[in-house]
Amino acid sequence: MAHRILPPGSTIGMLGDGQLGRMTALAAARLGYKTHVYAPGSQGSPGAQVAAAVTSAGWDDLDALEAFARSVDVVTLEWENVPVAVVEHLGRFTPVHPGGTVLSVAQDRVEEKSFVNALGIGTAPWRAARNADEVAKAVAEIGPRCILKSTRLGYDGKGQARIEPGSDPAEAWAAIGSDAGIVEGFVSFTCEVSVIVARGLDGSMAAYPAVENRHKDGILDRTIAPARVPAETAAEAERVARRIAEALDLVGVLAVEMFVTPDGGVLVNEMAPRPHNSGHWTMDACHSCQFEQLVRAVCGLPLGSVERVADAEMENLIGADADRWPALMAEPGARLHLYGKAESRPGRKMGHVTRLHPRS
Repeated sequence: MAHRILPPGSTIGMLGDGQLGRMTALAAARLGYKTHVYAPGSQGSPGAQVAAAVTSAGWDDLDALEAFARSVDVVTLEWENVPVAVVEHLGRFTPVHPGGTVLSVAQDRVEEKSFVNALGIGTAPWRAARNADEVAKAVAEIGPRCILKSTRLGYDGKGQARIEPGSDPAEAWAAIGSDAGIVEGFVSFTCEVSVIVARGLDGSMAAYPAVENRHKDGILDRTIAPARVPAETAAEAERVARRIAEALDLVGVLAVEMFVTPDGGVLVNEMAPRPHNSGHWTMDACHSCQFEQLVRAVCGLPLGSVERVADAEMENLIGADADRWPALMAEPGARLHLYGKAESRPGRKMGHVTRLHPRS
């Protein structure tokens, strides 16, 4: 069956108004598409600054959602925690990619781990937990070193508590502030990698090379592209990402974070059905960046080339790091991206800088 192709001049609806929506809107504009942002309190936000239209309304405002849907040709998102009911409501009036089925998996860590394991893909050992007693039982089975996470909404280290020998499960449970959690056992790994794969309406796929991620205080600090891992490991990471995207019947882009084990294998940590921080390097080092791929995928266009023109290292600018902008602008070869956020706060992603190197 032929899929619908949206020509330049069409309008893409964007759920969410942060930096990912901003960079998608900029990529869309370069291809001749307009972006209409929908988010609560979005006036002056990073995405709203560059969008052709903005709707600032709540996720529970059904009339505003319908009007938004009728004003655009397709809807996508920059944040996987948009309520599934919102996506389903919008889908009554216009196509939405990715859809509610994908989000229901991605929004819940227990659902996510179960989905991945059912595909025969490995993860760290884990157990679901709904109270401190279940946390204690899980630690007894897979511990003694674990990490407790809320099943929903936690990111960049939020909603998480480390459990070490002697830790009090009740204190850990109180720390995550949730009524549903997942206990994950620590695994021995040499590094973390991620793969971003794009999948079009026709089922075609294109995957960027595996990249190496380094974190600081639970937040991505640097991404090195390509990852410094054996070719076999990089190929397996790409295979895993493609398999998950296909199984989800995803249309859009999917980022899959993985641990590399000492024997060169990979274990899936998390996934996100949207552009990802570890893919920002593609803006400067690839023929088609991850944001352009999202636009191409949801509009039914051919996917772009993922070939990189250079190796790269991307550095996140967190909080006061962005105050270095004068020096970064003066640094030869540094490619600075600031997100237009008015206020700098500790832990807040303010921008990123990419440095290119000759291909290895």
